[in-house]
Amino acid sequence: MITMSCKDGKGVMDNGKYVRYTPEQVEALERVYHECPKPSSNRRQQLIRECPILSNIEPRQIKVWFQNRRCREKQRKESSRLQSVNRKLTAMNKLLMEENDRLQKQVSHLVYENGYFRQHTQNTTLVTKDGSCESVVTSGQQHLAPQHPPKDASPAGLLSIAEETLTEFLSKATGTAVEWVQMPGMKPGPDSIGIVAISHGCTGVAVRACGLVGLEPTRVAEILKDRPSWFRDCRAVDVLNVIPTTNGGTIELLYMQLYAPTTLAPARDFWLLRYTSVMDDGNLVVCERSLSNTQNGPSMPPVQNFVRAEMLPSGYLIRSCEGGGSIIHIVDHMNLEAWSVPEVLRPLYESSTVLAQKTTMMALRQLRQIAQEVSQSNVTNWSRRPAALRALSQRLSRGFNEALNGFTDEGWSMMENDGMDDVSILVNSSPDKLMGLNLTFSNGFPAVSNAVLCAKASMLLQDLINDGSILNVPPAILLRFLREHRSEWADSSIDAYSAAAVKVGPCILPRARAGSFGGQVILPLAHTIEHEELLEVIKLEGVGHYPEDAIMPRDMFLLQLCSGMDENAVGTCAELIFAPIDASFADDAPLLPSGFRIIPLDSGKVSIYITF
Repeated sequence: MITMSCKDGKGVMDNGKYVRYTPEQVEALERVYHECPKPSSNRRQQLIRECPILSNIEPRQIKVWFQNRRCREKQRKESSRLQSVNRKLTAMNKLLMEENDRLQKQVSHLVYENGYFRQHTQNTTLVTKDGSCESVVTSGQQHLAPQHPPKDASPAGLLSIAEETLTEFLSKATGTAVEWVQMPGMKPGPDSIGIVAISHGCTGVAVRACGLVGLEPTRVAEILKDRPSWFRDCRAVDVLNVIPTTNGGTIELLYMQLYAPTTLAPARDFWLLRYTSVMDDGNLVVCERSLSNTQNGPSMPPVQNFVRAEMLPSGYLIRSCEGGGSIIHIVDHMNLEAWSVPEVLRPLYESSTVLAQKTTMMALRQLRQIAQEVSQSNVTNWSRRPAALRALSQRLSRGFNEALNGFTDEGWSMMENDGMDDVSILVNSSPDKLMGLNLTFSNGFPAVSNAVLCAKASMLLQDLINDGSILNVPPAILLRFLREHRSEWADSSIDAYSAAAVKVGPCILPRARAGSFGGQVILPLAHTIEHEELLEVIKLEGVGHYPEDAIMPRDMFLLQLCSGMDENAVGTCAELIFAPIDASFADDAPLLPSGFRIIPLDSGKVSIYITF
């Protein structure tokens, strides 16, 4: 019997003598192995016949060579995997040790403050007992905030603001400038999204996150600076000016717009200064802050339909990791001007948890997703066609937000508004502005006029049980119902298109009936690493628009984006966004998204936004 060792190019006979392969024989076998790692008996026989240099080797010996070759390949992959896990654990351990040091500093700082306030309280009590409280507290005295003079917005002045921003950002990212508490529901670990903490008792809302990603620092900075590509609430970021600095960094003046999450609140915008630099220790820093109260700089007038919000010093600290990859510290700190929204919506603007879920964690997820696509080009999720699939999901989300906000500069104008039910109807007479649409409906009906109609509504949903208490309905349950029971809410008995056409005029849309369908088939298309988003195609079977369609009903297709389906996941809202497509759908085809956004509020209330 002939066996083989796992040493390259060596065979061992049962008599203990090695049979060595020549380099030419090994090269021939390797070529076959790369084409077929596990050849059949016939293929091995064919190999011996076709390759004269292998004619003196027994077929069984060839079989054992391939077995050992597969064994070595498996061992190599396992060794590579273990080395990768070890590097990740080492980096995560370093990150946790740094986090532990920071927490110890924060504890010491809080103990000192506690002792100071306790002593101050005791002294105040003693003074009060002596009857001299007027020397400590002046009755009716008003403490006014100091009025800071306008900051110089010349290049030298902007560099001074940038250095000040950098110092404040680092004090939040690695120091005790803000009291951070671990975000509920987050479990740090080598496979988690990262270490996420939220602020306690500071101005505005703030989040701090640390994570490990398999990308180089410059690539990380490039991705994070392209905020519209990963932050779904970001409408646009315009770079107004770029100023190089003497230390090799750059100062950028930016204007950024954020969508409003519901129809009940205005959108936000920011004027920002962004400073990119490399520190003395080689770490890459990108920090930002609102640029206001300046002189000798660009004017920053208010913009219609937007509320000017403030970004306090925020940004990214990116460090190279041994063995490849980067350790990243993220700080997001904003004042979203909660006073400008109805009281019921203020939790969305006053919660650091909401900021963490919608902004900070989305940045980490984008980095992890792209890192996986780079390292594993053959995985069966977004990475099958990463750029195209991510672009489709982004277009669905963006189209939904555009319809929700209805900005006039995108061509939207109000046709009718029912204040009682918060139902409004908008029309867009310039669909070329709306992602270059060329209106031809997938149901085969040509558009009578070049316009897009949008009906949208917001509602507050809460269930009361017998004793009068509120039953909290998780957004994930509502989303699953909407996704799996489309026939129960897509009412085919209502002539929706005709009803809308009557309201805005007979030439806006064709008089096509909403139709009926026999059922839906969900065809999975892709998902993100943590399954927080699903992209799928929905096949509506047997759709009929007219009585004659009953003879040969047609199938319709929807491209659909789902998020927030996991009840145990940390998330702010659930979304079901869909758009009609045809069977030969192209990546750049126009999309008209419709759907639902379910936002959890306080006291068990759930706000639902609907647009069609």
